[in-house]
Amino acid sequence: MKNTNDIAADDLTTAQAAAELERLAKEIAAHDQRYYQEDRPTITDAEYDALRARNAAIEQRFPQLLRADSPSLRVGAASATEFRKVHHVVPVLSLENAMSDEEVSDFFDRICRSLKIRGTEAIAFSAEPKIDGLSISLRYEKGALVTGATRGDGAEGEDVTANIKTVTEIPQRLRGGNVPDICEVRGEVYMTKTDFLKLNAAQVAAGRQTFANPRNSAAGSLRQRDPRITASRPLGFFAYAWGEMSRMPAATQSDMMRWFASCGFKTNPLTRTCHSDRELLAFHQEVEEMRAKLDYDVDGVVYKVDRIDWQNKLGSIARSPRWAIAHKFPPERAVTVLTDIEMQVGRTGVLTPVAKLEPINIGGVVVRRATLHNKDYIAGISANRQVIRGGRDIRINDTVVIERAGDVIPQVVDVLPEKRSKTSRPYDFPTTCPCFLRTEVARELTHSGEQGAHLRCSGELACPYQKIEHLKLLASRHAFNIEGLGEQKIEFLFKHGWICEPADIFTLAGRASDIGLAAQQGFGKKSAQNLFRAIEMRRRIALDRFIYALGIRHVGETTALVLARTYRSWSQFEAACLKIAAGDAGARQEMNALDKIGDTVIDSIASYFGETHNLDIVRRLIGQVVILDMPQSDILSPVAGRIVVFTGSLTSMTREEAEEQAERLGARAATSVSGKTDFVVAGPGAGSKLAEAKRLGVTVLSEAEWLRMARG
Repeated sequence: MKNTNDIAADDLTTAQAAAELERLAKEIAAHDQRYYQEDRPTITDAEYDALRARNAAIEQRFPQLLRADSPSLRVGAASATEFRKVHHVVPVLSLENAMSDEEVSDFFDRICRSLKIRGTEAIAFSAEPKIDGLSISLRYEKGALVTGATRGDGAEGEDVTANIKTVTEIPQRLRGGNVPDICEVRGEVYMTKTDFLKLNAAQVAAGRQTFANPRNSAAGSLRQRDPRITASRPLGFFAYAWGEMSRMPAATQSDMMRWFASCGFKTNPLTRTCHSDRELLAFHQEVEEMRAKLDYDVDGVVYKVDRIDWQNKLGSIARSPRWAIAHKFPPERAVTVLTDIEMQVGRTGVLTPVAKLEPINIGGVVVRRATLHNKDYIAGISANRQVIRGGRDIRINDTVVIERAGDVIPQVVDVLPEKRSKTSRPYDFPTTCPCFLRTEVARELTHSGEQGAHLRCSGELACPYQKIEHLKLLASRHAFNIEGLGEQKIEFLFKHGWICEPADIFTLAGRASDIGLAAQQGFGKKSAQNLFRAIEMRRRIALDRFIYALGIRHVGETTALVLARTYRSWSQFEAACLKIAAGDAGARQEMNALDKIGDTVIDSIASYFGETHNLDIVRRLIGQVVILDMPQSDILSPVAGRIVVFTGSLTSMTREEAEEQAERLGARAATSVSGKTDFVVAGPGAGSKLAEAKRLGVTVLSEAEWLRMARG
């Protein structure tokens, strides 16, 4: 049967469209989370844009299927819980993308039609390079900087004021006399390529994890809990937009840029005013040609209608202004020779083929390795098991096309068979894991029993490759968050047999003198002491972080939080998991009733807790740490553990505030109604969600009834 994601939007049935919109909403939200919060994107910009474009095309054909959690209704990802939330008075919008010259010309013509401007009349656009950094809003009151916040989901961001004040290119007080009482300046925090290389060199010297690219390094530096770390990082800032203003100091975009500069901000010197689509496209080509020579990353050019009154007249759609567009650069590609293929084993045992290449420079970065994804990708077989026309048939010693898009891991995108040499040979996929155990490799199965795309090692935690990846996850920011114990140090300690399982991390200090750790390269006495101190500080850990740190397949941060809020303590969670592993139908049904928990997650938990080797490792770890129960305030709340959906208009608070209140009280704020929903809080204007609640027999509350219940 053909997968819905392989069917063109125009050929989908209503049922197929609804299923596809649900899939896209979840997939795009997950990518937003990885990009905006974790600063670790896993797909290219082009692939992400394709997902959004498909979502928009389906919604345009089936407007009645628009979902409350539609990607078209939001920007970015919800703000993380580690920083205080800041409400954006004026939402931070995102930009629609143009991938071709034709789309730019269409944009230009659309603007002219909307403003009823004929081709002979002048219309000005402000054009500027699109900086690949972290979007920031700066609020000034009476000229003084009071708040710095990230974009977040466009409505709410993270309060990073203390860190923002360490960035030297951001003025603490605005210069000049023409400063509004309330002034919100928006722009991009970035790091130059030169400073990025220096920072990564310092990270390597300190044994810490390196950053993937300048954008990630800027985002990671700005989102530090300790402002002193941010202050030590070389961050810059370009101003290019505004939010709430008590009055406007200029009438055009270009004049606003000049006003930003007069106030003490750095603006991009390449910004130019253009008067036709031909001038816009010429500017795009000019910036693309100089892209490699710029000391900061750009991934396109932004065009904005220059007159602000025209911007206001054109307005915006749900998440994007109608008066601006981002003309993206095509992914950077190069041709080189694939000299060998080696197998990489991930934390969950997935075997990923990696191409070894003759070194090639792509966009200023020397690429020596690139992913080949999986066995089917090399052969040229699609996700629905169909042979792609022409196939790929990628072989060792072939000449291949490498793409480095969005600074994500480079990938082999094509092979040039006309340049195939006599020495080219097919790659024989292994039937056993490359680890010394040589455990069997099998193609993974989906929950429905169909063959998946990946080969997987069956060794689980006995496999050294999976062991080391589990250790990296455990020490990572969203698990135990052990400062100074990055991937390279874990690999070094694992290689020498000094850390072989999680509990070993917490006994390392006691064994340090015996193994002579301080004398090892990359450590030193002070470095070792700092590491031991960081480990000691992480002996106490929240339940949800601990569950996530175990590395159970399919149990990510969100799932771990749902499980922690439900079972409240490690003892209760462990008891439930052991029952499920033993085949207890009641325990399984109880877990299956939870929001966002299904058979796939439960099967993984049963497998994990059904393995004696895993239990021994976990129990040795428990002997070294303290797992904190979920807060009692949640347990005492009358709505704790319940699933609630808000719909319609609320009078005493915004929907976002209501959802935040529910989460604070231990409830789960969901976006859609299902049989697992406990309450639907319906205000005036409630529509399909209210109807669905009545159909399913879900309890419907008024806003007043909800508030009384929430207050106990």
